[in-house]
Amino acid sequence: MGVSGSGKTAVGVGLAGVLQCQFLDGDNFHPPANVEKMRHGIPLTDEDRVPWLENLHRELATRLGRGETVVLACSALKESYRSILGDALPQVRFVFLKVDKETLMKRLQSRHGHFFPSSLLDSQLATLEIPKGAFVVEENRPLDEVVQTIANAATSGRL
Repeated sequence: MGVSGSGKTAVGVGLAGVLQCQFLDGDNFHPPANVEKMRHGIPLTDEDRVPWLENLHRELATRLGRGETVVLACSALKESYRSILGDALPQVRFVFLKVDKETLMKRLQSRHGHFFPSSLLDSQLATLEIPKGAFVVEENRPLDEVVQTIANAATSGRL
């Protein structure tokens, strides 16, 4: 979890590879109306996010119910959003990719073909509630190091 540009997709794909499990990108579950709002620089509201989060929860519940291990990349900016995602799913764990604003802005400005414009970063940072109980990773390190840190925590029971 983390704001846009924190590396959720890159880290998630890498982690799913190490853990040999499925990767889900929360961005792929946004309804078209949410994508259009963001594409036009309009921040999402709680009302926009709740159905998306509920859909992600259903997907997690289905997969976890089948005994699958899943890595999900999702902003999950507020505690209430994380509660929706993890509701009645005690195996859900959160990893917070903590990145400074300057690095985030550089990443967003260099990213091409994504619907999220860098102009929305401030709205995400304002919405972000630092998670309690999440595994926190400073994501300004090399990708393979970040992935291995999380994988080690997952396999050793520290997550």
